[in-house]
Amino acid sequence: MANVEGTYYAIGDICTHMGRLLSGGVLRGENVTCSCHMSVFNVKTGAVVKGPARKPEPTFQVKIEEGQLLVNV
Repeated sequence: MANVEGTYYAIGDICTHMGRLLSGGVLRGENVTCSCHMSVFNVKTGAVVKGPARKPEPTFQVKIEEGQLLVNV
């Protein structure tokens, strides 16, 4: 899950390139960079911004209900 300017987004946590965890990567703006081979994904859309990954990340709906963040997986 990522907080981009006060809005929460959720994408898959497993890089579609080599299966590494994206949660160990770096979030800059709306893009997260995988720490393994430096693929970059947009956290709003799941789209590949920069390879070597070719497949996008799945996206999940996020909502806030009674002060809790809920992700529809």
